[in-house]
Amino acid sequence: MERELLQALTRHLLPTSESLLYPYGPAQSDRQNPKDDDGASPEIPISMSFTFYGKDHHFLYVNNNGVVSFGVTVSQYTPDPFPLADGRPFVAPYWGDVSNILGGDVYYRESQDPGLLRRLTRDMNQYFPAIPFTATWAFVATWDRVAYYGSTSQKVNTFQAVLANDGQVTFIMLNYGMIQWTTGTASGGNATTGLGGKPAQAGFNSGDNKNFYNIPGSRTEAVLRIGQTSNVGVPGRWVFQVNDFKVTGVPTESS
Repeated sequence: MERELLQALTRHLLPTSESLLYPYGPAQSDRQNPKDDDGASPEIPISMSFTFYGKDHHFLYVNNNGVVSFGVTVSQYTPDPFPLADGRPFVAPYWGDVSNILGGDVYYRESQDPGLLRRLTRDMNQYFPAIPFTATWAFVATWDRVAYYGSTSQKVNTFQAVLANDGQVTFIMLNYGMIQWTTGTASGGNATTGLGGKPAQAGFNSGDNKNFYNIPGSRTEAVLRIGQTSNVGVPGRWVFQVNDFKVTGVPTESS
């Protein structure tokens, strides 16, 4: 009880960028990944087929190291640039060496909550007015105040992936709250700063070695500022139509 109260108070004091994140956590009846280095959720069957780059998927995994993957878990902790040659299809809100053993939680849920779907519909219609879309299904995965492997600091990251579907069109939204580190020590990072080495990767990999997208700054020190960039004019938010490969919008950086 005291721990939940402390978490609630801590979230209330987080920067305003946290308000970009869709609701998550125990209050939303989210499931929670085990405290397991390089671990993942169990295989998650989803009630509505999700089309990702022209292929339909019926189950997925939420991986501790900042990845939602289709058909295969991703235990790799040092990110590679996209496209990958090994055929793994996944979305990477922040692929890096997360350690939820040292701090933080990884949450997820499938949802058809009317309030959530209305919010998704409103947001997608705002960002993509030329694409008819009314959300009927969603999946929300959130990495809440997670530490990095080998950390000797209090630095944490909070980020989120939201999958949305109306039966024909699918979107993935990436939301970024507090981002304080880029690299775990096993990837060459500094234990005290969480920087250096091979920084985190953000973007999409279709698995066909053809369709992919690297969010600008990926695998460089600039990924630390991903919460200030966007392709939809909202710093800290990236949104993509993913049933077919399309990258919409010009990356912008807040002043």
